[in-house]
Amino acid sequence: MKKTALLLMIITIISKVFGFARDITLSYFYGASEISDAYLIAMTIPTVIFSFIGTGISTGYIPLYSKIVQNHGEKRGNTYTSNLVNILVAISTLIVLVGLIFTTPIVKLFASGFEGNTLNLAVQFTRISLLGVYFTGLIYIFNGYLQINGNYAIPAMIGFPLNFITIIAIMVSSRTNMLLLPIGSVLAAAAQLLFVVPFLHRKGYRHRWVLNLKDEHIKTMVIIAMPIIIGVSVNQINTLVNRTLASQLAVGGISALNYANKLNGFIQGLFVLSISTAMYPMISKMAAEGNQEGLKKSVTEAVGSINLLVVPATIGAMVFAEPVVRLLFGRGAFDQQAITMTSSALFFYSIGMIGFGLREVISRAFYSLQDTKTPMVNAAISMARNIVLNIILSKYMGIGGLALATSISAIFCTGLLFISLRKKIGPFGLKNLTVSFIKILFASLVMGFVAKGTYNVLLNQISANLSLIVSIGIGVLIYFIIIYFSKIDDVDVMVNAVKRKLNKTAVKK
Repeated sequence: MKKTALLLMIITIISKVFGFARDITLSYFYGASEISDAYLIAMTIPTVIFSFIGTGISTGYIPLYSKIVQNHGEKRGNTYTSNLVNILVAISTLIVLVGLIFTTPIVKLFASGFEGNTLNLAVQFTRISLLGVYFTGLIYIFNGYLQINGNYAIPAMIGFPLNFITIIAIMVSSRTNMLLLPIGSVLAAAAQLLFVVPFLHRKGYRHRWVLNLKDEHIKTMVIIAMPIIIGVSVNQINTLVNRTLASQLAVGGISALNYANKLNGFIQGLFVLSISTAMYPMISKMAAEGNQEGLKKSVTEAVGSINLLVVPATIGAMVFAEPVVRLLFGRGAFDQQAITMTSSALFFYSIGMIGFGLREVISRAFYSLQDTKTPMVNAAISMARNIVLNIILSKYMGIGGLALATSISAIFCTGLLFISLRKKIGPFGLKNLTVSFIKILFASLVMGFVAKGTYNVLLNQISANLSLIVSIGIGVLIYFIIIYFSKIDDVDVMVNAVKRKLNKTAVKK
């Protein structure tokens, strides 16, 4: 799992660089303005409307496909996949039709603060972007198919065509017609699907035009997926509330939240998704085979790895929130007000970074056991807490309050998930994980203190951006030196693996 996760991290780093280039391009040409707000809402609506269905189906698909192949063979698994794809296309058509008919009310629901030109733009953009639902839905399933068949690299690389085409669309639209913004997003989604198709064929997938709603496996998957769909839809309600309140707080508020969330998402995508994506098909097979000890070990390794990587990233993001935002976005139409709003949101999102990461891993442990009810209940609790905190904190802290509410809810509900998982599968090393977490937190705090001090000293001698880069480099070095001598199991395993690799290389020479 660790080798696969490392490969995914490398691919993700490259992909996320292009993703940042996309966000930087948007901020350069449109800043945090009514146009960027309208565009981001138009991108959010299809995602929110469909992602809960797509996530539920794809998450339920992987463990069920494993079970079908194990019991009935690969041919039956491919027939099941084709049937699911055809059903999803039918659902997507219904979603698009409803979205086109009720576009204006839907936009008002997602951004109640939009009026006049901003509202009109958002409606136009949304009617175009809805067509991307078809491609997004199929990608959910086909990525799962490739992962369960051992190909993790291609699903991780689909961000390349998405980001490349989106960047071109943003640049061209700024000089020609703004409608190219949503058109570009649809073309980008289509390019992702085209990118994946050849590799499906290599893995043996042959699409069949079968549509059987009474298939017993489809019924089983619906039962598995329904709690996931409800749980994810609850999370999307949080997004809806955040965006609605942000649209009322300030012009560009939605954009500021989005830019901060993308920075936060970079860490999640780089470390968390790489680890959880590698882990999920593996533990699904273990669950199907009844290998609970292997499942426990994999979950423990995943949690330890995320702590090791995400905790220092959290401290770093909090310490350098404003300098990082200024370095990445502070140019073109992205003015000082946009920098202030975005850095405030980033600081408070960062507090919950570890909560977001661990919740992703623990939820997938439940899904692999075909227990989708527990994460659903957890998501409902999180939503209720988040909405209440959103309303309260946004009044006193503005955009930052919305981010802080999300972080508090994530940490609280992740704690509940840990308790529930221990009750379900028994002890899985929580005591050792806690001790390791404390050591990692200490190392991260020292890193943050040294890095911030270095930054303040260098700021008077060299440029702000160079000071930031040098300070982060020194901080990372300090962190790795401390954890190397802290006797943390995951670190010892990685160090020993590197030593064995080096010894093998030396022997060959």
